[in-house]
Amino acid sequence: MEDDQLISSEEMGLHFESAGSSRIEAQPLDIKCYEAKLRQKLKFFFMNPIEKWNTKRKIPYKFIVQIIKIVLVTMQLCFFAHSRYNHVNYAWDNKIAFSHLFLKGWDANREVDLYPPGLGPLALYTKKGFFATIDAAITGYHDLAASIGSYSYANEDNMYVNPTFCSYHYKKGEIYGFNESYSFDSDIIRSCCEVSDATYNHTNGCNDSPVKFPSLVKATLGFSLKTINLKAAGPLSPPDCYRFNIEILFNNEGMDGQMLLSLDAEPIRLQCKGDVNYEPDNTIDYILRFMLNLLVILICGISFSLCARALVRAQHLKQETIHFFRNHYRKELSLEGRWEFWNLWYVMILVNDVLIIIGSCVKEEIERKQFVGDQWDTCSLCLGTGNLLVWVGVLRYLG
Repeated sequence: MEDDQLISSEEMGLHFESAGSSRIEAQPLDIKCYEAKLRQKLKFFFMNPIEKWNTKRKIPYKFIVQIIKIVLVTMQLCFFAHSRYNHVNYAWDNKIAFSHLFLKGWDANREVDLYPPGLGPLALYTKKGFFATIDAAITGYHDLAASIGSYSYANEDNMYVNPTFCSYHYKKGEIYGFNESYSFDSDIIRSCCEVSDATYNHTNGCNDSPVKFPSLVKATLGFSLKTINLKAAGPLSPPDCYRFNIEILFNNEGMDGQMLLSLDAEPIRLQCKGDVNYEPDNTIDYILRFMLNLLVILICGISFSLCARALVRAQHLKQETIHFFRNHYRKELSLEGRWEFWNLWYVMILVNDVLIIIGSCVKEEIERKQFVGDQWDTCSLCLGTGNLLVWVGVLRYLG
């Protein structure tokens, strides 16, 4: 078409009005009827929810579904937050216990975050202190029976497992301060060995790769412990089994004579083999949580279907409008006008429905204890982001 023109969404309605007083009289009756119907469909499509209610007085199903969904997902998030809090609190308390058991020089004042801090960083300054700290951690690991917590070694027969010591060195790092010279290669070499009499020396480190402090970037001492949380989330909850992967980090990246010392304990939930004397009195609690998860998945599925259907219908209306203007007015709908048929509120609702469904499925598997590992972060991210988008989506009906 040589005389094609672009028409925007704002010009669309004006064009319909002008066409009604000029060109429609010259058109067949069926074309005028079709144009009137299309005008009404477009007018209704671009109304806000309140205007649509005032026009047709039809029950706003999508709005009702969103209200039900916002109540259910908020309840679900509150229950999950309670469980998550207990999990995080248990992991943190164990980390503090491990710090007292395995970190030489640990002080209870370090358990509280203060600003400004009441104590300086936990650090080492001598080679003797470095190896003494490793020996203290190994001694505490040997003497697990002395701890108040019920910790076991990470194998099936509860036999002692040698810790692993790793050192990270620059490939070459020799310093000659007396004549301001050095030899340096920035590649980092990792060397590991089991801490045993055959492979480890308590004054040099691994026998096959002694610790060279001028080029030492960091060192780690790692081992694992198993334990059982008899009070997981309340008096009606069954015990949880955990493996803690403990790593003591000697951080010398600053190369400033101060080697920072820290401990990290990663909790991994395991499949419990069961306590034959445990009575599962939490049947009602479990059923209610299962029903809530199921209702959330169901209502999100309905919401997804309604919004997806609305988006599909909008695209059909867009194509119908494009064809009408192209065939009867020799005009093309502009790109801006075409984008008006994409309701981004519905797209956002589709996204939060998918996130909440995924999060609900993960939450259900966590509560059934089907996951071996730690899926709390994945579930938190999905449910938290989905819940935020649900509340934002309701603003469409309030704006």
